[in-house]
Amino acid sequence: MLRPFERPQYRRLALGLLFALFADGIWTMAVVWQVIDLGGGAGQVSIVSAVSALGMMVSTLGGGVLADRVSQRLIIIALEVLKVVAVGTAGVAAFTGHLTFVHLVGVAAISGVTTGVYYPAYSALLPNVVAAQELQAANGVEGFLRPVVFQALGPVVAGAAIAIASPGLALIVSAGSSVGAALCYLSMKPIESRVHSRAAASSIIGDVVDGFRYMWRTPWLWATLFFATFLVLLTMGPIEVLVPFAIRERVHGDAADHSLVLAAFGAGAAIGSLIFAAIPIPRRYLTIMFGLWGLCGVPLVFFGVAEHLWVFIVAALVLGVAFDGPMVLWGTLLQRRVPPELLGRVASLDFFVSVALMPVSMALAAPVADAIGLTSTFVLGGLLPLPFAIVFYMLARLWRDELANPLREAEPVSVGDAQ
Repeated sequence: MLRPFERPQYRRLALGLLFALFADGIWTMAVVWQVIDLGGGAGQVSIVSAVSALGMMVSTLGGGVLADRVSQRLIIIALEVLKVVAVGTAGVAAFTGHLTFVHLVGVAAISGVTTGVYYPAYSALLPNVVAAQELQAANGVEGFLRPVVFQALGPVVAGAAIAIASPGLALIVSAGSSVGAALCYLSMKPIESRVHSRAAASSIIGDVVDGFRYMWRTPWLWATLFFATFLVLLTMGPIEVLVPFAIRERVHGDAADHSLVLAAFGAGAAIGSLIFAAIPIPRRYLTIMFGLWGLCGVPLVFFGVAEHLWVFIVAALVLGVAFDGPMVLWGTLLQRRVPPELLGRVASLDFFVSVALMPVSMALAAPVADAIGLTSTFVLGGLLPLPFAIVFYMLARLWRDELANPLREAEPVSVGDAQ
């Protein structure tokens, strides 16, 4: 798993990713309390969150086109600089008493856009930095850093900064971390982009259409993306919206108990990523990926019937392992089998699918629970992913695809920096 770190280029990229995730984790916590500090309530927090999500959705497909046209390294440098300016000015304005809610909404929009553009750029850049056999380990590092740094460390530091001074200080610390990310990316040597010359002459819409065409003629890709839409729709709403109510009703828990469940989910995600980063790529990688994702919702059934907090915690831990662990295989699959000139656009489709139905799932969770009850909602959300996984697995004949296209046997590819 440590082989990618032998490459100076990757060490700089990984350190930059750490700073970037840390900055985003601080921002996620700080912006909520900054809204409250401005006198806002739940409605204003929802507006900020919705604007950020909308920014991600509208930018990610264009971000994929950009990643296939322009140096991905320059893209992520520009994104971090933009975050420094946007978040940093908001922090200074908060300290001086000049920050307005409209200003904060604008920064939230910028934050969403930078997130939407970052994912396809990073995904397309990574194969230029490490060899093919090292992609699984490198994706495992990202899978480990995201829950540990973004979901845990960043919010903890943000809470400390808010307690010491104000949300404005947390915003400034977030901007400072983005400075660190930009410097790490700047320290990387320029990397020759693997794009075809015709990409520069084609239209943006044409590039997006090309990405969709590639998806339609690639069974393993459309099967996974379509299944992922159903998985997100069925599970994200219950996880994000209904779990705190189940904790309150079943075990008379509070926010502290909810935080333990969230921490267990993050820990499971980190453990799952480390496991899949360390093991050899399975021969039946598509079967294992669909199998785990099909079964990953089963812990939701325990959320629906649990009467003790420890059941929630254990179920969340298992959910994190099963949900995030296969993401290491999925990222490696994209980077190994998608042509380099299309990787940015395909990665943007992947990210778009991940966020597109999340608001819908969250909006439906409460009404469905009111209609059929918390237990039934969790049970359906936990059990329905499996038949969808089986249907798409069979339609695309993925058991044949994975044998015809083994990932273990790929030869090393040249990378931008192997010293």
